[in-house]
Amino acid sequence: MVKKVEQIPGMRRQPKQARSRERVNRILDVAEEMFIAEGCNTVTTNAIAAKAEIPIGSLYQFFPDKAAILQALAARYTTLLNQQFLAIDPNAESLSLSDVLALVIDTNDQFFADYPGYQAIYMEMQGTVPELVAIEEAADVELIDATASFLSQRSPGLDADHYQVIAMVIVKSIGTFLWLSRSQPPDRRQQLLDETKRLVQAYALSYWPE
Repeated sequence: MVKKVEQIPGMRRQPKQARSRERVNRILDVAEEMFIAEGCNTVTTNAIAAKAEIPIGSLYQFFPDKAAILQALAARYTTLLNQQFLAIDPNAESLSLSDVLALVIDTNDQFFADYPGYQAIYMEMQGTVPELVAIEEAADVELIDATASFLSQRSPGLDADHYQVIAMVIVKSIGTFLWLSRSQPPDRRQQLLDETKRLVQAYALSYWPE
């Protein structure tokens, strides 16, 4: 579980003291477990408070409703996913561009496997909680900027806007196809994973042949 969030979106007030932060993280951890096991629509704030063994009033001190808890969990997931992607960069110089892209895709796929709550929340609730879309779009912007910066440093020669467009195609393609793969049987999921690698690698290598 991720335990630290500096500014949690959707909250009525941000936790400042250690005890408050611990209580907020307890709420989020329990909510995550319940959303995975029971579905987001089924779980109530009263049930979350009961399982977390805190008064419902204490939950409402921080989260005005269930949507706010969903926002906080979504922000937690996207922060972690971005951190995992950005951690690839220091090791990328020793890898070919194809290998870097394959590693990025494998990292994304492993994240979905390690954090099923991400899939549970977004697949069930994205259309009913607009704030989740905003959080995901902001995360994509951060990933696109980081990818554009990486490509420009690794293979200079294009203008900044062109790197942004290439990075957008790469990030959006990976996100779209891997998201699709999560709803498929295991064999088909692996096929989609492999084909996503081929697609993104071929696109990148059309600019920078190896």
